[in-house]
Amino acid sequence: MKLFVINGPNLNFLGIREPGHYGTTTYADLCHMIETHCKEKGIQVTCLQSNHEGDLVDYIQRAYYEGVDGIVINPGAYTHTSIALLDAVKSVSLPTVEVHISKVEEREAFRQVSYIRAACQATITGHGVAGYLEAIDFLAEHHHEKGGTQ
Repeated sequence: MKLFVINGPNLNFLGIREPGHYGTTTYADLCHMIETHCKEKGIQVTCLQSNHEGDLVDYIQRAYYEGVDGIVINPGAYTHTSIALLDAVKSVSLPTVEVHISKVEEREAFRQVSYIRAACQATITGHGVAGYLEAIDFLAEHHHEKGGTQ
């Protein structure tokens, strides 16, 4: 099984940016945690991050061309603004899980809208960085149920 974990704007500032909402885990720590988890499960994983919407669309399309089995995505602020990311996920038709470190449903009103959610099989919010591992496990189980191999 092969996954992409895609992170949007400001997630490269994990551990620095608003630790009250996002914790003290750095982006490098997050990637290491994800890679270790996937290695233990026999999953190939690529962690990607960009502060630019078009790059994120390119990563989603790259997942299709590279035969990726699923996507874990934290679009950051683009969650609430990007129809382009929604359209990209819909276009590639890959199982996708939306992840948010903070509990967005308890934050500002503008954070209540998620455009990408309409194209995702699941959404995990408020579980901190552990939400990424939950998303990976969800996709692995989904893949296994469909007859895929790890």
